[in-house]
Amino acid sequence: MNLHTVAIEKPLETNFILGQTHFIKTVEDVYEAMVTAVPGIKFGLAFCEASGKCLVRTAGTDAEMIELARKNALEIGAGHSFIVFLGQGYYPINVLNSIKMVPEVCHIICATANPTTVIVAENEQGRGILGVIDGFSPQGVEDEEEIAWRKGFLRMIGYKA
Repeated sequence: MNLHTVAIEKPLETNFILGQTHFIKTVEDVYEAMVTAVPGIKFGLAFCEASGKCLVRTAGTDAEMIELARKNALEIGAGHSFIVFLGQGYYPINVLNSIKMVPEVCHIICATANPTTVIVAENEQGRGILGVIDGFSPQGVEDEEEIAWRKGFLRMIGYKA
């Protein structure tokens, strides 16, 4: 078995969701979950088929995000994985529960805009995702000033009253 790392290629501020699923129907069902959760959402989705033709299947509402999803899914190359890239101004927090409720979705591996590296194992059968390195290591522990900043920030962006 060989281990690989795959850096997610994307614009700095772009959020994405990486997960595992189990059926070709995922492409259409995740698409429906996305547009139902946030009407008008801009996104691209790619799914790595793990049997049959073993193609990368795509869908979405934004050509640039679809291309990002296709390119990164192909690079990761792990069967039954999927990746969703969100257009500017859209965030995982608004669609994660909808995606988790899709019957084919097994689990979410990460949801972030951070620089991310996917750790992939490969053998003669294929590839699988072992995990991710999401962002950077902690540089310390928040103090009272940082707690106040966090609370203020969440209110400023409208996630707390």
